[in-house]
This record gives sequence, structure tokens and C-alpha cells, in this order.
Amino acid sequence: MAAHNELGKAGEKAAVDYLLSKGYKIRHTNWKSAKYELDIVAEKDNMLVVAEVKTRSSNLFGNPEEFVNKTKIKRTIKAAHHYILTHKSQLETRFDIISILKTSDGKFNIEHIEDAFVAWQR
Repeated sequence: MAAHNELGKAGEKAAVDYLLSKGYKIRHTNWKSAKYELDIVAEKDNMLVVAEVKTRSSNLFGNPEEFVNKTKIKRTIKAAHHYILTHKSQLETRFDIISILKTSDGKFNIEHIEDAFVAWQR
């Protein structure tokens, strides 16, 4: 497996652990259906939380959250819509970004950006 894929997997695991420590219930990780994909689908306080995880080994070219561009936002919104229809969710939905930066000592700095974008931003 390529190093960036391993970093991404480690970052997603760190994001799941972080959300669990904050009282979130994890519904799915790496949810896929047809052409749709979501990193983390969680639930807390009667809210469906769709979290896009971005992990980087350095912020030399920008912070991880800056790599969630308009195209990625559109794909995430479409995937969430498909997820909601497929699972017949009645919960209000929130879109978060979990930005993870690996430190020189191998640990992760995690920033959880709640309500990072909204569905009408298409």
C-alpha cells in the first residue's frame, strides 16, 4: 500500500477514535454505494453527521481542510443525499471536516470543523 494511503487510513482511524471520545455513534466508515463514498457517517444529539477526513503529513502546501474543494463538497453532498435516501434517515444532517496533521513525533493534531459546509453550497 502506498504511504499516502496508509497515512489516510491512520488519519481516518484517529478521526473515528476522536469522534467516539466526544460521544458520537459511528454508523459507517468508508461507506460506498455505486459511485458514492463518505469517509465517516456518525450520529450525535439526533443529528446525522457526515464527516470528510483530510490527513496530511505537513502543512507546507496548506492545512488539510483547505484540500476540501468545491468538487469534493459537491460529491460529498450527493453521496450524503444518496445515503439518506438509502437508509431512510429522518435526522437533520450536518457536514463536518476533520482536519488531521501528522506531527514529527508520529502523533496527530486533530481539528474538528463542525458545519464546515451546507448542502445549498452546490
